[in-house]
Amino acid sequence: MFGSKKKSLIEPMDAHNQALLDNVHPSDWKNPKPAKSYNMVVIGAGSAGLITAAAAAGLGAKVALIEKALLGGDCLNSGCVPSKLLIRAGKAAKNVEKSQFFGIESELKNIDFPLVMERVRRIRSEISHHDSAERFSKLGIDVFIGEAKFENESTVTVGKTKLNFKKACIATGASPRHMPIDGLEKSDILTNENIFNLVEQPESMAIVGGGPIGCELAQAFARLGTRVYLLEKNNSFLPREDPDAAKILLSSLKEDGVEVITNTTIFSGKKSKENNTYKLFYSTGAEEELTLEVDKILMAIGRTANVDNLDLEKAGVEFSKHGVTVNDNLQTSNPNIFAAGDVCLKHKFTHAADFAARIVVQNALFFGRKKLSVLTIPWATYTDPEVAHVGIYGHQSEAEGVEVDTYTKHFSDVDRAILESETSGFVRVHTKKGSDKILGATIVGPHAGDQISEISLAMATNAGLAKISNVIHPYPTQSEAIRQVGDMYNKTRLSPFLKKTLSTLLRFRR
Repeated sequence: MFGSKKKSLIEPMDAHNQALLDNVHPSDWKNPKPAKSYNMVVIGAGSAGLITAAAAAGLGAKVALIEKALLGGDCLNSGCVPSKLLIRAGKAAKNVEKSQFFGIESELKNIDFPLVMERVRRIRSEISHHDSAERFSKLGIDVFIGEAKFENESTVTVGKTKLNFKKACIATGASPRHMPIDGLEKSDILTNENIFNLVEQPESMAIVGGGPIGCELAQAFARLGTRVYLLEKNNSFLPREDPDAAKILLSSLKEDGVEVITNTTIFSGKKSKENNTYKLFYSTGAEEELTLEVDKILMAIGRTANVDNLDLEKAGVEFSKHGVTVNDNLQTSNPNIFAAGDVCLKHKFTHAADFAARIVVQNALFFGRKKLSVLTIPWATYTDPEVAHVGIYGHQSEAEGVEVDTYTKHFSDVDRAILESETSGFVRVHTKKGSDKILGATIVGPHAGDQISEISLAMATNAGLAKISNVIHPYPTQSEAIRQVGDMYNKTRLSPFLKKTLSTLLRFRR
């Protein structure tokens, strides 16, 4: 029902992948007879589309959900789920290596890469029922598998079937961005869409792009035994993150055997017909003619919104290369059509898509005026250590002329981190100058993705550092570092004059 290009995204066709497809793209699926009109038609069944459809149907709306490829979208099939499964396998291997630091003698004798990838496919298939066509059909949603196109401002077609709507949501997501390499075909280069199809471990791999996806997969593959080269065009990877965070992660990547090459410009490539390897010809700021030979190349330079082949012009929906254009209420240039998720958001995260979908349901169906700009959106890069952030950066505040006070607590001074031998990292919080109002934070550490939520909650509820310092945190925990940052703020409130006054008062009370 979907073409060979889409079929190639799910390989090998073992029992696990067959179970996945049975859930998210069943071959025997029969599209329902369309209703006369729908309260909401949702195009795209990734995170944003599934949540929009389920929430709207749960509130009593008549909903149609259209997906041309795989329900569950990028997150389930080629993003969050399989990547974190691979990362966990790499962490297990690393734990064996590190056990000697705890007085435990062990040796990493073998890594069964095919078994690692079989586990990725198995667990992905096991949780795929949450996103299945059958489940959403049972929620009262008309699920259509096929390619959606706008016929006019209030009608979508799926093949020859017409769906009339009062409101619609475009949630078609995004795809890996490709950088053409002269001498290589597009099919020669892996992306996150097919990297998890591997069943044999590559001895070597070049990863082009030092963003979150590139860093996560570089470390995971290196820990599993692949020789990894991470090529980044800028002078540092994770360029938008706190520079100190990138430095700590650089040290960790090098420890795991990743060779990080910055300031790279790739000129061309060549595929060897003899041994099926690839050569990349590139330069750096220091050297102009360099060659790298690897078994696989992974492109990880970002994502491009899926706006093609929707006939958006016929619906009066404006778009650009950056995606569908929306206002702060996630409304497109057609007031009856909204958008959510990677197709329109700057922050292309599953959790951002989730909350954008909630805004769409309220605004489209219940005359709401919810705004995207009021959301506090954290994010994390799931390397080891993890790098998590919310709000403003220190370098961003300088560029924008926002005056801040910055408080940093290093995990090397936190008891639990010392006990766990996890001292690389810090909690850094930026507050409005002269205030405890939190404007942003970065956490670098093994549990940073979990810990950043405490800062996000404080920002969303206008709880400042002073209030955090008054919240009792269990001892010993690494999250205690957040409370200690609050203590650092409180110490600034004790001015020399106040301290002198208190000393005088206490002297008279002796």
